[in-house]
Amino acid sequence: MRVLVVEDEQYMARVIEMGLRRASMAVDVVHDGEAALEKAAVYDYDAVVLDRDLPGVHGDEVCRRIVAQGLDCRILMLTAAGRLGDKVEGLGLGADDYLAKPFDFPELVARLRALYRRSPQAHAPVLTFADLTFDTHRRRVTRAGHEVRLTPKELAVLELLMRADGGVLSAEYLLDKAWDAHADPLTNAVRLVVHTLRKKLGEPQLVHTAISAGYYLGAA
Repeated sequence: MRVLVVEDEQYMARVIEMGLRRASMAVDVVHDGEAALEKAAVYDYDAVVLDRDLPGVHGDEVCRRIVAQGLDCRILMLTAAGRLGDKVEGLGLGADDYLAKPFDFPELVARLRALYRRSPQAHAPVLTFADLTFDTHRRRVTRAGHEVRLTPKELAVLELLMRADGGVLSAEYLLDKAWDAHADPLTNAVRLVVHTLRKKLGEPQLVHTAISAGYYLGAA
């Protein structure tokens, strides 16, 4: 899951970024509305965490433009304006969810994952393939009933592969979805993560390489 965080308070933005990364999400951060619109136009985000009170282009206008452009991402407004009227107004602008500050971080993560499950390409929160099971809510992977300990990046790549349901995902696609905008497009990070993921999942091998095309899940 790739998320754009739009928050003008840099300390708050950093806290949100670090927390979402620990939850296996790829995160880009901007601090004003104009930069948010530029990022949303270039990158394929699954969700935008949007503060309403932004410098420059107001958060409400950012929301309106993203919705008007038909961008395929969910919008979660995160703001200190927590009265019922503020929530109704925010949702009326086209936001998919609204969370008032201060908030409990697990709730933010849960709401983002719920929004992701509601997207057209999403599936059930518990994914299965052969003897592999991934509870995306608890971030817990088991194979043949035994828990497999994975890093946040390995979890992110595995989730993308499992949601593809056997389809081939290119390294470029995985890099775009599981890494942030600072990732070098020529890096071998995807290959290295897939390599360690294969080792941890064990035999028989489930993650396969389609030569010159990408990676996919396949039963032995």
